[in-house]
Amino acid sequence: MSPRSVLPARLDAVLFDMDGTLVDTERVWWQAAAEAAARLGRDLTDADIPHVLGRSVGHTAAHLARTASGTAPLDLADQLDARFAELVAHDVVPRPGAVALLEALLAAGITTALVSASPRRVVDLVLGVLGREYFTVSVSADDTVRTKPDPDPYLAAVRLLGARADRCVAVEDTPTGVASAEAAGCPVVVVPSMVPIDPAPGRIILDSLHQADPELLRSLVAVR
Repeated sequence: MSPRSVLPARLDAVLFDMDGTLVDTERVWWQAAAEAAARLGRDLTDADIPHVLGRSVGHTAAHLARTASGTAPLDLADQLDARFAELVAHDVVPRPGAVALLEALLAAGITTALVSASPRRVVDLVLGVLGREYFTVSVSADDTVRTKPDPDPYLAAVRLLGARADRCVAVEDTPTGVASAEAAGCPVVVVPSMVPIDPAPGRIILDSLHQADPELLRSLVAVR
């Protein structure tokens, strides 16, 4: 019996996280949260990382209010949102290799989406810097009932693209984002920004987006 030829699976799309993955905004998000915490009479520590990095404004505001030394204002989430947007507007810096990878995917005709836990106005600010032409769709924290680490944002992007989750590669930088993408059924490329992430089945760890290219991303779908 002759061996059967096996065709590689098709890569439907690449789904990019935004903060800390494509743009260096995790540090300004941490700054905004640290400033809010200081007004509440406390410092941010490593113990706060799971409640800040990769989290939505609402989640982080609720965490700060719950752990505050002083009384938290009712509009804490709005204050945090406004300060983050202000910092992003003045300090949006693409991560190393981000623009080159987006250019390569565009040239290869590979669909991309932006999937973020940030508010829509911050997502739109960043899209204006990176270039809206790179992304077919974008999903913000305002576009789903639940955001990361729940799978809803990635499932929403997959649905908008008419794709299959197992044929979409997610690119992430935080444990929260990785959990969201993997819960949605996507293979994941991880480029850690502020905290280390361990290898696991269905994910690979890179030091930089300079190490990623269309062939590597296609291979993740073929392997699965």
